[in-house]
Amino acid sequence: MKVSWKQLAVYLCLIAIGGSGGVFAGRYFWLHNLSFQQLKNITVSLPTDSIVSEPVNGMLNSPGSDNVNFIATAVGKTGPAVVRINAIRKVSNPFSEVLKNPLLHPFFKDYEQPAPAQKIERGTGSGFILSEDGKLLTNAHVVADTDTVQVTLKDGRTFEGKVVGVDTVTDIAAVKISANKLPTVTLGNSQNLIPGQWAIAIGNPLGLDNTVTIGIISATDRTSVQVGVPNKRVSFIQTDAAINPGNSGGPLLNAQGQVIGVNTAIRADAQGLGFAIPIETAFRVANELFTTGEVAHPFLGIEMVDISATTKQRLQEEDQLNIQPDVGIVIRKVMEKSPAQTGGLLPGDIIHKINGKQIKITAQVQKIVESSTVGDILVIEVNRKGKTQVFKVRSGTYPR
Repeated sequence: MKVSWKQLAVYLCLIAIGGSGGVFAGRYFWLHNLSFQQLKNITVSLPTDSIVSEPVNGMLNSPGSDNVNFIATAVGKTGPAVVRINAIRKVSNPFSEVLKNPLLHPFFKDYEQPAPAQKIERGTGSGFILSEDGKLLTNAHVVADTDTVQVTLKDGRTFEGKVVGVDTVTDIAAVKISANKLPTVTLGNSQNLIPGQWAIAIGNPLGLDNTVTIGIISATDRTSVQVGVPNKRVSFIQTDAAINPGNSGGPLLNAQGQVIGVNTAIRADAQGLGFAIPIETAFRVANELFTTGEVAHPFLGIEMVDISATTKQRLQEEDQLNIQPDVGIVIRKVMEKSPAQTGGLLPGDIIHKINGKQIKITAQVQKIVESSTVGDILVIEVNRKGKTQVFKVRSGTYPR
């Protein structure tokens, strides 16, 4: 007996309703000359456009895939190249300093053992392998204040890692281990990410190796100021994939298993929010660290804010700057003896274009400057008191 998929759908809906729905179901099939015995041999005819023969956007399982979805496939590609990094560092012991105070000696007269001047701290983070010969990338704060670290691969092998270089401005570090034919990650592209895309994080939160969490890209181009780390020079990717202490330095993947960012647990109070450093920034910095051991960041020396009703009022009250436009980016402060001051920029200037590119948000300015090279000349078009002016500013080196 052959029925249409619409007939079967109506019948199943009536059965699901129960009660009087079951009566209607029986009457429906009676009207169509169908018996319950005939239901056993029903062949449902589906419209051709409802037949799915291939996975859609990696979401569905293909026949014979043994229930492996796109997440498992992506993790299978990249997981072997994700490592755990154990850092051991010596820090000053504050209790030792307390005991040196003679005023406190009476309180510690029964304390016979001298307190050590230093104590050992152990920390765990994540990283991933860039090359078969052992070049690794991780966060700077994972390997801070240490020259060597312990690197453990997913297959259980352990190596001593040498910290080649650390860049605290972007929170990126380069580590090298002596090995060959190692599994490596595949780098993707973070430039065209759209909020709502899948995001997969792999790392070692709380020391739990190769933990996988999943979410979406929540936002892109989050400035360091917005994230609450103004001392950094990064436009962060925001995700709701769980990123906890120990995830720092691990990869953020797209649905294809390509690395689009470096996870960083940079805000301890960011409940439900995770941030990642775009892979283009991270790889460029890591490459410089492997090459020279340090990174020179271009620098203009301006503090800027996006214009809004609130910022206009604040600029008027705190900086005596009378801003007329309702949108744009305004220079709030110019550092003395900075490239911006030398180039002629002033507080109150509203940035319109840089190198001919229209500027709408502060993140664009940060990205353009950071992607340039120290010594490059940036052509900056501004609105100054209603008049358009153009300045050529040669970027300097970011002061440490």
